[in-house]
Amino acid sequence: MKNGEILKRLYNDYTKRFINKILVSVFFSMLVAVSTSAVAYLLDPAIKKIFLEKDQTLILLIPIFIIVAFATKGSSLYIAKVIMIGVAEEVKKAVQSDMVRSLINTDSQTIDSKHTGKFISNLTYDVGLITNLVSTAILNICKDSLTLIGLLSVMFFQNWKLSIIALIMIPLATLAARSLGKRIGKVVTEAQEKAGFLTTYLMEIFKNHKLIKIFQKENYEDTRAEKYIDELKEKDKKIAIVLVRASPIMETLTGIMIALLIYYSGKLIINNELDINNFFSFLAAMMLAYQPVRSLATLNMTINTGLSAAKRILPIIDHKSAIKENKDDLTLKVSKGNIVFKNINFQYKIKENEVLKSINLNIIGGKMTSLVGHSGAGKTTILNLIPRFYDCTSGDILIDNQSIYKSKLSSLRENISLVSQDTTLFDDTVKNNIAYANLHATDDEIKNVAKLSFSEEFINNLPDKYDTTIGENGVRLSGGEKQRLSIARAMLKKSPIILLDEATSSLDADTESKIQQAIKFLTKNRTTIVIAHRLSTILNSDTIYVIDNGKVAAEGNHNELLNNSAIYKNFYEKQIRKN
Repeated sequence: MKNGEILKRLYNDYTKRFINKILVSVFFSMLVAVSTSAVAYLLDPAIKKIFLEKDQTLILLIPIFIIVAFATKGSSLYIAKVIMIGVAEEVKKAVQSDMVRSLINTDSQTIDSKHTGKFISNLTYDVGLITNLVSTAILNICKDSLTLIGLLSVMFFQNWKLSIIALIMIPLATLAARSLGKRIGKVVTEAQEKAGFLTTYLMEIFKNHKLIKIFQKENYEDTRAEKYIDELKEKDKKIAIVLVRASPIMETLTGIMIALLIYYSGKLIINNELDINNFFSFLAAMMLAYQPVRSLATLNMTINTGLSAAKRILPIIDHKSAIKENKDDLTLKVSKGNIVFKNINFQYKIKENEVLKSINLNIIGGKMTSLVGHSGAGKTTILNLIPRFYDCTSGDILIDNQSIYKSKLSSLRENISLVSQDTTLFDDTVKNNIAYANLHATDDEIKNVAKLSFSEEFINNLPDKYDTTIGENGVRLSGGEKQRLSIARAMLKKSPIILLDEATSSLDADTESKIQQAIKFLTKNRTTIVIAHRLSTILNSDTIYVIDNGKVAAEGNHNELLNNSAIYKNFYEKQIRKN
């Protein structure tokens, strides 16, 4: 996307709605320009009438006018900036909301392809640069352009010959800033990458702090942190250096202009072609014009940094989920809960090997079906295809003879609950974590599922019971307690299809027994698909599929598989008979 297209997009999508506020800011910018020009102009009568002619009346009035001009300039500038700060924050909120909305609704494969730290860096670092583009660029273009026009008018009014000399400074400053602007865009992109690396690293540190301590890698991680921070520092330093690089250029140009003007105006004064009061008024206007010229000249750098950030943000906002819906998709109606996989093939990326190959499953509604196999065989992928976290490469999945690929996503997912070994909880209260499945659930409903999931026994021992905040991903709870909350949440949804992914792994015997009982309540008369490494938890399954290397190697009940499947028999002998 070209820079012009990006600016047009930012205006249409995020700035246009605030055009009335921007126009008000422009009005106050005009007052800044007028008052600044008035200060320069007033030096002409001040010198002539007060210092040369010693006018007793104007000796009081002109200082009052100057005070009013400065007060008008200061208050107008304040109001203009406050308005644009408000607009910028609204734009920031809108961009962040669009980005978060896009990420929430995108497919799982897109989220998995990039570390969350990178997305967070985009959401904070890059959006900040876009906000700066909106607030600083719009305000400075209006304020400084109008101020420069006003001051140039004063300068030409005083002496057009000197004004032409002064005008040479503007194109020279613009050319210098343009070359710096191209450089700043590249450096800011590099800085954003380093900021993303640092954010990603910090998230890993917080997540794995216990691992760091147990392996005594504090010094190692301190060195790594120093590296990431130092790399970001160097990039930020480069940005700052490029930004201030304009200063010596502008100062030198200003010095040259003033020297030329003093030389030329001196000759004009000596030849009586210019009055001293006109010269000082002109000189004041030119000196005041220095700030808007410099600001406008360096504005190119601000615009380039914002555009560079927009080039990273807009593709995220525009990204369309790979999980697509069609207008003619029907509402999925689940009655029996039969699920059929028809010749399913799947691969995560086009160039990768297939994870699933010609998978055919017949999952009977209201019964328990289990998937067993080595790690990496494809069991979890099969589970993830049912709620369409991913879409198959080819084939079809039917629920009660209705293709999930021709059904509305909302109607599909409202009929499915998932309990995983990687229990996901929010840094919120126990009550809100359970109620996440149904935000309109009553307290009695929440307490009932907590009781059925055996969660109530530990909830009542918490400091604030159901109102206890459990920390990031339930850090204040044990593994078994977190799992029971997850089951309670699934119970509250009351969906006809239950997916259980290693729901009882890594638990002690007592906790596993309670969770097994909770799962019985959860799965009673519901279509249940279970992945379990512990065969003891699935021996009574109605159907067991053995998955090996992405294929269905065998199917049947426990006794049938002992006789017909060498893979299953091997699992059984290793886990059950040795005990």
